[in-house]
Amino acid sequence: MNAQTERLHMQGAAGRIELLRDSPAPELSPRGVAVIAHPHPLFGGTMDNKVVQTLARAFLQCGWQTLRFNFRGVGASEGAHDEGKGEVEDFLAVVDQFAPVSDPRPLALAGFSFGAFVMSHAMARLTPHRPLEKLVFVGTAASRFQVAAVPPELHERALVLHGEHDDTVPLAAVMDWARPQVLPVTVVPGGGHFFHGQLPLLKGLVVRHLSALHPGGSA
Repeated sequence: MNAQTERLHMQGAAGRIELLRDSPAPELSPRGVAVIAHPHPLFGGTMDNKVVQTLARAFLQCGWQTLRFNFRGVGASEGAHDEGKGEVEDFLAVVDQFAPVSDPRPLALAGFSFGAFVMSHAMARLTPHRPLEKLVFVGTAASRFQVAAVPPELHERALVLHGEHDDTVPLAAVMDWARPQVLPVTVVPGGGHFFHGQLPLLKGLVVRHLSALHPGGSA
């Protein structure tokens, strides 16, 4: 993605996990660490997916160090697809390795499609133990998986983006997930699941969210 992109490997529960870490310019201290999850592995999803790359660029532009990784069984990551359960463990392993509780930097989570489902359950596991600065759900696979609810105290820190004409995950399914929570959903007019031709708009919406101030003055 840029001169500061590093290809890394770490050990997870199913073996090696392949990652890409993008860091702000060396003279800048990262604002925080963002971990981003990719779409469904059985349908070609990888950490190089265009939406995932766009999310990483948005976080990077706002000063965050970003980590994208391949779920088990994808690319050079070892293991086999585990229908979400093992993938949540992969996500949490990346957080533990690169943004441990002892790290004072803010932590953000993001995911696209199946990755948003996985991220939601990582969020649920992390919330009782540590603060989360930002959450970004894109094309959330609410029609196919049981997506975890966003705790009310995190609503202002969460951005839920969905394409109006998403034919992979109908907008109605995301609204059915969000409605009981009274969780706002930002709809991209005319947008499909992969936001073809609208990735700059997607990036801009994420950047705006990352730049917003929360009560108490934190962004």
